[in-house]
Amino acid sequence: MLFFQLEFIIFLAILIVLRGIIKGNAQRKAVLLAASYYFYAFIDYRWLSLVLISTFTDYIVGLALSSCENKLKRKLLLIISLSTNLCILCLFKYYDFFVSSFAALFYMSTWNQYLLHIALPLGISYYTFQTMNYTIDVYRRKSEACRSILDYSLFVCFFPSILSGPIVRASSFLPQLKVDSHSNLGNLTRGLRLFIMGLFLKIFMADRLGMFVDVVFESPGVFDSLTVWLAVLSYTLQIYFDFAGYSDMAIGVAKMLGYDIGINFNYPYLAGSISEFWKRWHISLSTWIRDYLYFPLGGSRKGGLRTIFNLVFVMLLCGLWHGASWTFVLWGGYHGVALAVNRFWSKSGMKLPRLAGWVLTMLVVMVGWVFFRSPDMTHASLILRQMFLPHPGTGWIFPFAIFAVLATALVHVVEYTDLLDVHRLPLRAWYTPAILFSMLWMVVIFHPEGFRPFVYLNF
Repeated sequence: MLFFQLEFIIFLAILIVLRGIIKGNAQRKAVLLAASYYFYAFIDYRWLSLVLISTFTDYIVGLALSSCENKLKRKLLLIISLSTNLCILCLFKYYDFFVSSFAALFYMSTWNQYLLHIALPLGISYYTFQTMNYTIDVYRRKSEACRSILDYSLFVCFFPSILSGPIVRASSFLPQLKVDSHSNLGNLTRGLRLFIMGLFLKIFMADRLGMFVDVVFESPGVFDSLTVWLAVLSYTLQIYFDFAGYSDMAIGVAKMLGYDIGINFNYPYLAGSISEFWKRWHISLSTWIRDYLYFPLGGSRKGGLRTIFNLVFVMLLCGLWHGASWTFVLWGGYHGVALAVNRFWSKSGMKLPRLAGWVLTMLVVMVGWVFFRSPDMTHASLILRQMFLPHPGTGWIFPFAIFAVLATALVHVVEYTDLLDVHRLPLRAWYTPAILFSMLWMVVIFHPEGFRPFVYLNF
């Protein structure tokens, strides 16, 4: 049951009506928690047990930390929490990857018999990070332990964000649960606007670009260099529209229910440097990595070499977080090196003109997306060769890709210059209902063939 399916629309409508009818904050939260468990179990009820293990482990650890003053015991409690969550994550997401990589490295094919071949539970990377940030903050005494099992369970399994984020901080979400929140008309209107905009980005933009991208990335050797460049640019837009669309829909659903889960994207393709890009892209993940990995490692406070190590190391982990594949690891390390170069360029005092910085940033990001999208290193190296070395082949200028590039460029220019706010669809603007209706109409009429889940559901 994904956001763009009819089953979800019915599910959400029933839930909003129930929350409007039911009086009392505790009763509303109980209904919302039951709905969240149903939403997750609808996909595969067996995975719900993993959510419950993480929930009760970290709830109990949080309570124990709140009443414990002994430093050694506090560290032991934190280790119990982190090891429980990371062991579950590694078993289901990384066990087969490490075993198969070890077998291939040492030519030990017999080790493949130990592969588990288990499906990746959806959302495990997201709710694991959420529960970890809670226990770490309680350990650091930056947050108080949550004493309500109802509130904490809802924080972990809140259905708008559990599958693909945004990664919600306990310090910002749990206080909202103490307030008698309900679905008023203002929240419904704001949430519905975001939901429709996200649906449009996903179905009309991302999925239609995906039809072109899939063909070229599957057989890149067939096409000429210009077509490969257009496919890479199309994927650059596709993954943005797909994930930003999901985030808008998730934030919109949460808003309709009366909750704020923050923002996850802020026009990342306007970035003038790779550092700025990561401040605008997948904001909930990049800030999590900064606060819970980069800063604890020392950040940039321990000299130049240590800063390089910290940047590359945390981005390698970021790549591995995205998927159990060497292409993701390479993508993460590549961005780590780019961030290190960017940092020392900035420290040198030299500056590029804004336009030159933007062009260079986009080139770095697009090359990175080749590793991210390619199924293996062979495909990635072939695509990069065809991008930077002239290659003959079939030319295919996909018309919708040209439209998407031009339309995206126009919206970004308007956003950067701040001349108009039409693209933001202000609630009180007379044209907003007409544009939202047109978006819905295009989604219904021009939806692509086949079922295309959100890209980040794989992570």
